[in-house]
Amino acid sequence: MNKVGIIGWPVSHSISPVMHNAAFEALGLHDWRYELAPVPPDIVRQSLRMLRDEGDFVGVNVTVPLKEAVMPFVRADERARAIGAVNTIDFRDGSGTNTDVIGLIDDLQAHSVMLAGIRAVVLGAGGAARAAVYGLTKAGAQVIVVNRTPKRAQVMLADLTLAAGIQNAEVRTLDEAAEMQPSLIINCTSVGMWPKVDESPWVEGIPFPTSAVLYDMVYRPARTKLMQQVEAGGGQAIGGLGMLVRQGAAAFRLWTGRDAPIEVMFAAARQALGGQA
Repeated sequence: MNKVGIIGWPVSHSISPVMHNAAFEALGLHDWRYELAPVPPDIVRQSLRMLRDEGDFVGVNVTVPLKEAVMPFVRADERARAIGAVNTIDFRDGSGTNTDVIGLIDDLQAHSVMLAGIRAVVLGAGGAARAAVYGLTKAGAQVIVVNRTPKRAQVMLADLTLAAGIQNAEVRTLDEAAEMQPSLIINCTSVGMWPKVDESPWVEGIPFPTSAVLYDMVYRPARTKLMQQVEAGGGQAIGGLGMLVRQGAAAFRLWTGRDAPIEVMFAAARQALGGQA
């Protein structure tokens, strides 16, 4: 049996097992199984060794709060080092990468969102925002970062500049960013995520740019308050389920060498979310 799974603390909420096991079944990969593997933050190194040597795991996905904690114990690639986080590990060669970037960019492209030469606003300065800024700048977009604490955003950009040489990114306030008429706005914060569904990261009184497409990384609920605000004004809003599925598909391909059945994974994810997405 080829076992893969997801580590984090906690992991009981994850729908990754549903997505991956549905994909294994669809491709007839009956000797593959995806499992939950809760790992406390204080025993990361020991747990990785046990999963590899005693648990017979081929690899794992990594979720909060372990994406940074695993980095000293894997051979992180350039993308993971630049972002400062690993979300996929292959125990066969000890490598670690970050497929969040692939998931985001692939899903934007699937929705026909052009990236080269556009101006994009990234809301947030955490790990998800780092992945977004890295991916967008590599795709040729000019990026404006907005964060409640500007200093944290500035540190993030300084880190990315040092690690990946990005240059076409700056920090602005939300009202300044809105006035610059961006083509794309990406919410990389958890504001609006279940159960706090009545919250939005967009400050009331600041008009949402009429020409901008909103991408909200939150996928539970399927339509966040921010998405509803944008749609009420006639704008296009895209939820984050596609990023979740496509980053999982990238890990699936890394482990199995097979292209993941994307639509099967989408259907399984929607079912796991109760048909909300």
